[in-house]
Amino acid sequence: DAQARLLDRLGIERLAAVIGGSLGGMQALSWALRYPERVAHCAAIATAPSLSAQNIAFNEVARRAIITDPDFHGGDYYAHGVVPKQGLAVARMIGHITYLSDDAMAAKFGRALRNGALGYGFGVDFEIESYLRYQGDKFSGYFDANSYLLITRALDYFDPARATGGDLARGLAAAQARFLLVSFTTDWRFSPVTYAEVDAPQGHDAFLMDHPHYHGVVRAWFDRIAQELSK
Repeated sequence: DAQARLLDRLGIERLAAVIGGSLGGMQALSWALRYPERVAHCAAIATAPSLSAQNIAFNEVARRAIITDPDFHGGDYYAHGVVPKQGLAVARMIGHITYLSDDAMAAKFGRALRNGALGYGFGVDFEIESYLRYQGDKFSGYFDANSYLLITRALDYFDPARATGGDLARGLAAAQARFLLVSFTTDWRFSPVTYAEVDAPQGHDAFLMDHPHYHGVVRAWFDRIAQELSK
């Protein structure tokens, strides 16, 4: 409701469009449902009305990595002068595995060795290992662990059909907006089962990439909205 209060403060009664990808797509859907009279158009990209059991499972493993870090201290780590960097890094590594498709990983890393030869130990042998460790270490240096926990729970809990006994059509009935739904063929976090597809090899992260077809779809959608507003 924070954004709604901000709009109230700014005197903005109605939005021409809300748009978001992944969790942002769920937020866009939520806006269309919670404030149907204030949203004219909604674009939900690389998202779904609820997470699958597999997605919830990945989030739980990530949370356990953080919570079981000795530096977590029940979430009160700042009072102890530490942060659960190791757990947060592992959580991010898990996330990055799900963000990329198998094809994207194969094209970018394959089985390439970091130093040209196997080390026969438990250090970094493969380029994909180096990539995941780098992403995890970088992320844990600036992101708050409790925020990560809350974000994953927000993803888990979002389900417009919960209040209607699992009937998604009834759960979405309050929305008055016109919808644009975009998915990507290799996104296995939010697979393109029941909506339009964009052929892209990058997986879930494709919605962040410079993809002409994807950008063309969104641009055409905004052009139609602009035409409506100009009438």
